[in-house]
Amino acid sequence: MKPSCPLLLMVVTSLAATNVFAAESPVFEKDVRPILKAHCWHCHGEEDQHEGKLDTRLVRFLLKGGESGPAIVVGDPKASPLMQRVASGEMPPGKKKLSLDEQDILARWIEGGAKTARPEPESLADGDTFTEEERLHWSFQPIQKHPLPAVNRPDSLRTPIDAFLLAELESHSLNFGPDADRTTFIRRLTFDLTGLPPTPADVDQFLQNDRPDAYEQLVDELLASPQYGERWGRHWLDIAGYADSDGYSQRDLERKWAYRYRDYVVRAFNTDKPWSEFLVEQLAGDELLVPPYKNLAPEQADCLTATGFLRMGPDGSGSGDVDIPVARQEVIAETIKIFSTAVLGLTVGCAQCHAHRYDPIAHADYYRLRALIEPAYDTTRWRDPNGRLISLWSETTQADAAAAEAEYQQVTKDRTAALDVIVQETFDRELAKLPEETQPLAKAARETAAKDRSEEQKQLIKEYPFLNVDRGSVYLYLPDRLTKFNKEWDAKQAEVKQKRPADDFVQCLTEIPDKVPPTKLFARGDFNQPRQDVGPGELAVLNRTGFDIPADDPALPTTGRRLAYARHLTDGKHPLTARVIVNRIWMHHFGRGLVATPGEFGALGERPSHPELLDWLAADFMEHGWQVKRLHRQIVLSMAYRQSSARRDDLDAVDPENRLLGRMSVRRIEAESLRDSLLALTGKLSDKMFGPPVAVTPDEVGQIIVGVDTRDSAGRPTGKSVGIGEDEFRRSLYIQSRRSMPLSMLEPFDAPVMSPNCEQRASSTVAPQSLLLMNSEFVVDQTEAMADRIRAEAGDDPAAQFTLAWRLAFARPPTDTERNSGTAFLTEQAATLTATTANEKKKPDPVRLALANLCHALVSANGFLYVD
Repeated sequence: MKPSCPLLLMVVTSLAATNVFAAESPVFEKDVRPILKAHCWHCHGEEDQHEGKLDTRLVRFLLKGGESGPAIVVGDPKASPLMQRVASGEMPPGKKKLSLDEQDILARWIEGGAKTARPEPESLADGDTFTEEERLHWSFQPIQKHPLPAVNRPDSLRTPIDAFLLAELESHSLNFGPDADRTTFIRRLTFDLTGLPPTPADVDQFLQNDRPDAYEQLVDELLASPQYGERWGRHWLDIAGYADSDGYSQRDLERKWAYRYRDYVVRAFNTDKPWSEFLVEQLAGDELLVPPYKNLAPEQADCLTATGFLRMGPDGSGSGDVDIPVARQEVIAETIKIFSTAVLGLTVGCAQCHAHRYDPIAHADYYRLRALIEPAYDTTRWRDPNGRLISLWSETTQADAAAAEAEYQQVTKDRTAALDVIVQETFDRELAKLPEETQPLAKAARETAAKDRSEEQKQLIKEYPFLNVDRGSVYLYLPDRLTKFNKEWDAKQAEVKQKRPADDFVQCLTEIPDKVPPTKLFARGDFNQPRQDVGPGELAVLNRTGFDIPADDPALPTTGRRLAYARHLTDGKHPLTARVIVNRIWMHHFGRGLVATPGEFGALGERPSHPELLDWLAADFMEHGWQVKRLHRQIVLSMAYRQSSARRDDLDAVDPENRLLGRMSVRRIEAESLRDSLLALTGKLSDKMFGPPVAVTPDEVGQIIVGVDTRDSAGRPTGKSVGIGEDEFRRSLYIQSRRSMPLSMLEPFDAPVMSPNCEQRASSTVAPQSLLLMNSEFVVDQTEAMADRIRAEAGDDPAAQFTLAWRLAFARPPTDTERNSGTAFLTEQAATLTATTANEKKKPDPVRLALANLCHALVSANGFLYVD
């Protein structure tokens, strides 16, 4: 049959016209198989029954064909049914079709002889099989510490990092740019390591430090500051999917104790906990302890708290308004996604339903990972979020709580007895008012149960309501006495309540002892179609050493699955663990990772711009104890990091995106740094660390602000206002992170969206950012507070005021031209405001308002919003 598809004729004619076959022809394993795997295998390869009896997994299967005969005719793409159906759009079904490039590869492969790289196997094992080409993907290879390359300008090297970067630059006849000046460097470094701007005093001290190790000294001071852990802890919380609410459903229930994980992360960074320990604790901290988890020392409590990493995904299983079986399954799926992107740098979710379309990850591989956590996420013995909380009370604290509870119960009992006396006294007093002959009948009516009363007794009750006086109604007879009584007894109960220790729980992941559920492979990912059992294990393509995980380690009180895997990940031999984290740290320093897709090291991700540097950093990181702060020092003291951000024509001509790092990239400060910096400029930023999150609430127009939620049960504003004091000025890290209520101040500036985690933040420049800076009540309040600070510190001299404002915002002194124009603005603006407000009854201070206007302009400027 001759093809009539115009697109097919166009593709084939194009191939002939360009004589493309003079170049090397595509081969099946490397070029064609990935296309067929992505588009065809779901119907023609993976299932037990192949549609049309056609299997596309091997070339000889294609030649054999199916019900319609051979799928390809070697040497003739026009006559090949596979090519005809692809070009016509008939196959694959659905909206996703082969691109023109993919069709071109397929046609050239058929035309070139349908070549394979090697003889094909006689048969295929159940599930997926990997080709040598897939196994040779760069990120699956062992990490090697390559020797430092030779360079033509060794005087340009400050750290080993520079050698790799300079060698690549020199291969393009380029060099590093000049050093940034000291004011630029301290602002860059301070924002990078702490997320805050340097103070004028910080800048002056650095500029005046003439020691040869001044840069090193500054780096060490910033790494030792508590703000370092807050800044870099926030980076990890992005990828961990941290939130103070469950998400999933519209109820978005609060997670009261999630903050303990946030605090653990901050402490881990500040103490420079080795990354290997950090990972092991997060993946299996509970398995480092012996249940039941009681009387824990602080470091043991940290191990439990760390497993909050595996509890960060959305969880609707306790919501009640969702499909609970589905919600449970999605908790597990989202947890696997967070772990795989954060630790492995791979997206494995595709393999939940079938073999991964692009990476060598089998369907069974996904369930091997699931089997690691299923003993803790047993869907047949499910525990909702509150059911997973573990108390950190010691035995002493528990005894104190029991004593306080007993005392409270006794006070309550005594109050009830005292109230009963009042009730009886009231009854007796009212009874005495009745005729003497009626009193016995009335008393009998009261003492008779309502269901047993005679008609005569019911009539007495109706005539004399006091006969029913009880604890709830006695106040009607003695309102003043009962008011005094109640006050005396809430007071006593409140006093006893205060003796009870505060609740102290940790949100963590633990297993149910002696309960090991099987993990089933779900056909097409449907949990209603369980198939064979799957044991815990590593992704097959990464398991080069025959690593095996026992289903239930007899030496441990838990299964030990997660602990075995965590130690495997951190044994120094895993190809991904160290590469992924050093790439992330690099990304946060330069704005772009050596691998630009930090959560995707697979086939769909970008290849590293400097693969040998990435490997050198990963190997060196592991060799020196997985110390993150040491890695920071290597990076920020390098020639590459200390460069100016000024563009150069020769560099832009070769590398406009700055992938070669021949200059420093300009970056916008992140959402939290913007808010925190505004508070820092006012002098009001709180240095309070740790503890429960500061609440957020909608304001009267629906904007989410910092404050106590005083809405009624229907979600309507009550108009009430509750002061929160210093908490209003805490760092954004400590503001409640509600999935359904992101802080409006942060949202336009690309605050992380946890769905379920944030692999990489966007860095956008959009109109709502400017609108927020101009109109936000928060921004206006802070610029006015900044003006008050400046007047208090600089006095009434406009030149001194402008200079301090400029230094606070930009961390550098103004030039003479800038100072002169700024001083003139303050003077002229104050005069204008004086004139325009002359007739107002409540006149604002024109000098203060002019200075606030200046501050508002400065914090809206690129010089404040961006770091050179």
